[in-house]
Amino acid sequence: MFYWLLKHLLLGPLMRLACRPRVQGAEHIPERGGAILASNHLAVADSFFLPLMVRRRVTFLAKREYFTTPGLRGWLTRQFFSAAGQVPIDRSSASAAQAALDTGARLLAQGKLLGIYPEGTRSPDGRLYKGKTGVARMALEAGVPVIPVVMVGTDKVSPLGTRMWRPHPVEIRFGAPLDFSRYAGLDGDRFVERAMVDEIMYALMELSGQEYVDKYATSLKEREASPPQLALKAS
Repeated sequence: MFYWLLKHLLLGPLMRLACRPRVQGAEHIPERGGAILASNHLAVADSFFLPLMVRRRVTFLAKREYFTTPGLRGWLTRQFFSAAGQVPIDRSSASAAQAALDTGARLLAQGKLLGIYPEGTRSPDGRLYKGKTGVARMALEAGVPVIPVVMVGTDKVSPLGTRMWRPHPVEIRFGAPLDFSRYAGLDGDRFVERAMVDEIMYALMELSGQEYVDKYATSLKEREASPPQLALKAS
């Protein structure tokens, strides 16, 4: 109920008025049955605009931090995600990551429309980064199509490092579903999963026009967050 209120009476009308979101390719989303929406990830706003512009309810495997953000924005985020059935996941260990994949596969088997960010985190600079293989494993295990989605302009709505949202046009582009049934039964094969993810990321690059970086965004962020090493002078 709260999800419906947010989408149709509260946040939804405000977001439509301020950002005039446009959609291309919505016909590629199946009317029923499990499917993965694999999206690029520019900003927090992505997780608001995507469910706003899709008729079916979109369930995200949302990182746990989205449910612990303080302040009004954090409250709104928690309420929206919780009401929409979004699932907080712990990504702090290998066992937690496997549990998240199992949860995703279970939701897909139930016929849910699952939103996934293959990059694993927001892009630090607007470029498209290497995808992680979890999306491939879930698609193979559940036997569902992967629909590439790109968000355009959301990084201008909620820029990195700021809490205030700004009016800016947003566009959402859906590509044709990617059918990986030819790999049925090969889940767990890391070469197959990597080939699948590379195909997904190529589709996202084609749809978005973003520059592709063959590195993980998470690794780049960790490197930038590390304190600089002081060089020691030889005596």
